[in-house]
Amino acid sequence: MALKYKRVLLKLSGEALAGSRKTGIDSEVLNEVAEKIKQAHGMGAEIAVVVGGGNFWRGRSGVGMDRTTADHMGMLATVINALALQDALESKGVPVRVQTAIEMRQIAEPYIRRKAVRHLEKKRIVIFACGTGNPYFSTDTTAALRAAEIDADVILKATMVDGVYDSDPKVNANAVRFESISFAEALNLRLGVMDSTAISLCMDNKLPLIVFDLSDPENIIRVLKGEKIGTTLY
Repeated sequence: MALKYKRVLLKLSGEALAGSRKTGIDSEVLNEVAEKIKQAHGMGAEIAVVVGGGNFWRGRSGVGMDRTTADHMGMLATVINALALQDALESKGVPVRVQTAIEMRQIAEPYIRRKAVRHLEKKRIVIFACGTGNPYFSTDTTAALRAAEIDADVILKATMVDGVYDSDPKVNANAVRFESISFAEALNLRLGVMDSTAISLCMDNKLPLIVFDLSDPENIIRVLKGEKIGTTLY
């Protein structure tokens, strides 16, 4: 079956990589995710990845700490996840490049848009780390920004829930999942699927977003094939 999307930006939450451990990296989960990314890559998809760092540190965790300092710590946490994912993919024979928004040349390339696009054209997976390189911006905003910059067809947000609900399904057993919803509606209803900056970027650049559950890594392949899973925002 042909892929519906050719160039994609995959947003992985750090928590998803922690699995049942909740913190750190679960090597089994990491390996499963890397395997599905490898399969998608083998099917011809051009894949860029933005990975969060919440399994190690979240900016808002720094209670009483300067916000800029806390956010910089969060950016460094994303580098740990990016390098782990790079290693998992390379062990499977997949060519990967990590690019960071804050320069650390000894371990990764600095983010350069043209170079990132060239990597994708050469069938290398590109992992973007360090967020935007600026405090006060989330990795969701990074995903929207990088997706626009590399001209991605879609953003795939792999999370711990199977879509977008009208309320928190963990709290409300009667929460209703949306199959699709506009970005404007998501903003008005304050659904919290992404921060308002990220949603506005997607809306302004006409970038569709699909939110789906990563507990089954096979969902990455299903989404690329165009199967109706999760929630589509447009």
